[in-house]
Amino acid sequence: MNQPRMRLLIPFTLLIAVLAVSTASILIRFAQREAASLVIAALRLAFATIVLAPHALLHHRTELQRLTRRAAWLALLAGFFLSIHFATWISSLEYTTVASSVVLVSTGPLWVALLSPLTLREPLRRAVFLGLVLAFSGGLVISLAGACFWEDGLLCPSLSQVLHGRALFGNLLALVGAWAVAGYLIIGRKLRPHVSLVPYIFVVYAAAALFLSVYMLLAGYSPLGYQPLTYVWILLLALIPQLIGHSAYNWALAHLPAAFVAVTTLGEPIGSAILAYFLLQESPTPAVMAGGALILGGIYLALRQA
Repeated sequence: MNQPRMRLLIPFTLLIAVLAVSTASILIRFAQREAASLVIAALRLAFATIVLAPHALLHHRTELQRLTRRAAWLALLAGFFLSIHFATWISSLEYTTVASSVVLVSTGPLWVALLSPLTLREPLRRAVFLGLVLAFSGGLVISLAGACFWEDGLLCPSLSQVLHGRALFGNLLALVGAWAVAGYLIIGRKLRPHVSLVPYIFVVYAAAALFLSVYMLLAGYSPLGYQPLTYVWILLLALIPQLIGHSAYNWALAHLPAAFVAVTTLGEPIGSAILAYFLLQESPTPAVMAGGALILGGIYLALRQA
């Protein structure tokens, strides 16, 4: 593909990825009315694998069979990291505030930026680093906007409230989720230039589905017996944020440094806020809009170096 066309395709694909992944929080909220977090995560990846399987096995069987042992093990490891990310992040919402969870899991791009020079030999460009800091600051503003309120002055949870009891466990889960997504993105960047998209995501999603199913069963949950509408929400999770959103990010990892792709994932809160406005009648506050402006500015700054 020629260079000018690629330069147009990359930002368009990342925009689609952000918009698709932004639907996840809305769909998870609908599914959580009946299903447990681990059930939602396991079925999300299982449905994605089932939908992808016919195309992968019919049209990419030869490439799947030719995967080297190293590539296969790394793809399985990426699936393991993805399963840990979903299991810990979604579960963290049962123990800590949404604000704390989002802030901590959003540190994933920071870990990618720190680890990329060591694991991928990719130097962190100054513009990408500044964009990351700006976008992360915007995510922090949005998260604090959900935890703080104004009553004769700005009131926010104290550090002791954040680091206490169930909240401490939930915050730790969210942080583990950030570390896991960093590993997932770094492995994707290492493999994607050498393995085409469909075989890679098929192995990764299948592995994640298997690991999450084990976690679900060990926790004592069953994937059966829910209302049909709950399965519809989970199927939409598999089709939109997983097969479209995550797959678009994985496509980009073949063409862009992992740190840059990680920066763009911070655009998710903006898309989620827009969807919440139209679907849940939740109007964004001025703080949310200010945070969104910082995120967009950070992504734009990083994009100029893509």
